[in-house]
Amino acid sequence: MEWLTYFSDYSEIIFKLIFAALLSLIIGIERELKKKPIGLKTSIVIATFSCLLTYISIEAAYKAVHNDAINITMDPLRLAAQIVSGIGFLGAGVILRKGNDNITGLTTAAMIWGAGGIGIAVGAGFYLESALSVIIVIVGIEVIPPLLTRIGPKRLRSKELSLTVLVGNPESIAKVYDFLQGSGVYIESIRIKDIILDNNIVKHEIEMRLSIITKKNIVDFYAIIKKQKFIESVDVESI
Repeated sequence: MEWLTYFSDYSEIIFKLIFAALLSLIIGIERELKKKPIGLKTSIVIATFSCLLTYISIEAAYKAVHNDAINITMDPLRLAAQIVSGIGFLGAGVILRKGNDNITGLTTAAMIWGAGGIGIAVGAGFYLESALSVIIVIVGIEVIPPLLTRIGPKRLRSKELSLTVLVGNPESIAKVYDFLQGSGVYIESIRIKDIILDNNIVKHEIEMRLSIITKKNIVDFYAIIKKQKFIESVDVESI
């Protein structure tokens, strides 16, 4: 029966580690479903070890042997405070800047920080608060954004695209601009540069960031642009 006594002594930390891991599963699965770089395994590791370090930090402060000759002040959450700054390095590693100046990975970085927060909260004994936080975050990520794209303001319902087209003469630049404006496309930014070919023929490349409200997918949008005779080549990317 000694093992029952042993288990009873350590039941609190066992429960906390398992509870932190289960809550982090929700975040990890959500990231995995979206094919993000930080997924199931990373979330579990962050939350579980954050919980462990928080528990150790609290227990070490209260179990330290008192010595009247030495005045020692211990902060029960000193280790937990260092977890937050340490997780920042992981978060920075998933923030990427694409060639079209689009920055991705901010939500994933925030979820990494959140997984650490779950571990700290569970380790400190805030079970209901940590579970409620996970529910709020998942609702905020999975429910509210799709809802806003249906019934929200016009700008929130728009899709962002990166469009690069090649035209043969300067007159076609204005035609491209007028065509997009007439199609209800909002041009966020535009860049025009000359492309000099081997035979000294000059082409004009137009790079644009667009906002478009349409039920058509990127393939249909590409087909519409490609049909314009004044456009020689098309490159479309969803942002």
